[in-house]
Amino acid sequence: MGSARDSASILTRTGQWMVYALFRCVEGVLRLLPLIVIWHAGRVLGTAAYFLAGKYRKLALNNLHIAFGREKSEAERRRIAREHFASLFANMLCGFKLPLMSEAEVASRVTAENMHHLKEAFDAGRPLLHPIMHASCWEVMTQVPSIFIQGHHPASIYQPLRNPYLNALVLRRREKLGYKLFDRQAGFNGPIRYVRDMGMLGILVDQHAGDHGMWCPFFDRLASTTNIVALCAMRANAVILPMMVYDDGPARWRFVCDGPLVVNESKPTIEGITMAINQAVERLIRKQPESWFWVHNRWKLPKPHFLLPNYRRGVAFPEGYDLNELQPFELLIRSPNWLGDACMAFPMVRAIKRGRPDMKITVLGPDKLEELWLSMPEVSRYIGKPAKEGLLAVAKRIKATGVHFDAAVLCTNSTRSTLEIWLAGIPRRVGFKGSFRRKLLNQIIREPKSTGGKLHHAHRYLHIAKGIGADIEQSGLWDAGSPAVSTDGTIRIGVCAGAEYGPAKRWPLERFAEVVNHISAQHAQFRWQLFGAPGEKEMGEKLSALLQAPHENLVGKTRLSELIAKLRECQLLLTNDTGTMHLAAALGIPTVSIFGSTCPIETGPLGDRHTVIQHKAPCSPCFDRECRFGHYDCMTKVSPAEVAAAVLKTAGVAQ
Repeated sequence: MGSARDSASILTRTGQWMVYALFRCVEGVLRLLPLIVIWHAGRVLGTAAYFLAGKYRKLALNNLHIAFGREKSEAERRRIAREHFASLFANMLCGFKLPLMSEAEVASRVTAENMHHLKEAFDAGRPLLHPIMHASCWEVMTQVPSIFIQGHHPASIYQPLRNPYLNALVLRRREKLGYKLFDRQAGFNGPIRYVRDMGMLGILVDQHAGDHGMWCPFFDRLASTTNIVALCAMRANAVILPMMVYDDGPARWRFVCDGPLVVNESKPTIEGITMAINQAVERLIRKQPESWFWVHNRWKLPKPHFLLPNYRRGVAFPEGYDLNELQPFELLIRSPNWLGDACMAFPMVRAIKRGRPDMKITVLGPDKLEELWLSMPEVSRYIGKPAKEGLLAVAKRIKATGVHFDAAVLCTNSTRSTLEIWLAGIPRRVGFKGSFRRKLLNQIIREPKSTGGKLHHAHRYLHIAKGIGADIEQSGLWDAGSPAVSTDGTIRIGVCAGAEYGPAKRWPLERFAEVVNHISAQHAQFRWQLFGAPGEKEMGEKLSALLQAPHENLVGKTRLSELIAKLRECQLLLTNDTGTMHLAAALGIPTVSIFGSTCPIETGPLGDRHTVIQHKAPCSPCFDRECRFGHYDCMTKVSPAEVAAAVLKTAGVAQ
């Protein structure tokens, strides 16, 4: 075992040495070529890379869309991207050449601006911190120390290269020029002590800071941002001078020192300084956008938690920042296909909406559910899909919105619904493993564990929200308001005696009628409203004919929005296990629900407002549409007397 590890280590070292040797050979060729030739060759390579490197071209264009989508046309953004690739390769090759030249030769190609700020800080006895960026030929900053070192002791924090030979070469060259180098992995106490002793420290600040960063606006889009400069500045009482390198003609550069950072806070904080640095970086990039490093995923989507409550440093905004300027995080949620299941996903949607201040939710689902979802204040738009529409047509419908969706959450388990999202090109696709769709998802939520063996659908949906970082224990996720209060002394009760799923879920109409007639005979203040699906009109007429109490037959006569309005007038709903039951529960209306072939543990209304009546038969829950034995024991054992008692108790009426 040890021998195998030793052999692998030798092979790794050999490979690293060969890469180092190849790099030195490339340097040998570059040493012979004039810098201007190298610059032009780099631009040719960069232009070719723009057309050949599709993945990075797409990344650059996406970043440019985030930064300038509101102010520059697509043609302008593509021009910037092409110029960026040419500039990037030219500067990268020049960056290899510059360490082989004398400082005087390099300095002759660099124009320095605003270096008096460094002298002023030294004269005031203040150490310096330089937020620096990946822009143009940033190697220039290390090669001309005489331009900007005016009394301070220069240092920088570096990320060690994986190749030890190349890493040692870079360290030798930096230290030869007089720089003190601090390994990023060794922490920041050393750099802070160094800065306090009139040091000057350069720190790269324009990259995605991962899970340890602070989320704040960058080009009005939330980005994970390092707070290291702010931390060092607070502890060392240092002046912060952002620096950036710009292209200034063929193989020439302009080295700019921005003025001292201004923080719009009476008492500066780490958060305030970090946000001010982001604003300064953004301002410097705007002066020459093609020079910045657009092929880095600055607005990277964290995995697995792209919702933000769990991040230690949290979210911060500059003082007076207009949240309306914040670019939205666009999330597509694929709705369940059934009304009841969709209602059970409401708490999940609320938890997700609260997970980011920039969250904007679009729901995709059947046409029939549009009014339901748009009744939720958390949902901004709805994409309806006809029942028989093909995969490509649905994907085209998503793209036709013109929205660049950052992620999609699937409440459905089907491969088809996942294919629709995949074909639409949404980069992050989240859901349970499902049937045959594992390879179409790039963030799989593990099935939740339940001590009782069964988990309610609403909790299962919430488990998805938890998997992307939502706080599912916060208050208010289940609170959809209170039922209507009667102003005229009447008690309005909704009755939903149907069930589209099949007869196995339906309590006999005669028993519904017996309950209504019995209650109304004893309590004159009750008024009844009959609800049901469009295909249940005949059922509604039969039930209406059996009733001897004041009622309104609305079965099959209401749109979903009208059903919601009518339910909100009710103090209670008497129902089978139906989508209307879940809708009432989602609206905060108490229910008395009769269950037979299905399982209330998984699909019953949740909360102490609701009463479930069930008499289990040996075969229940079977989830059959029609009873295989033909006699529906699970339903017929439920008596009108116990249902009537439950209605009166839930309505708060003495029996």
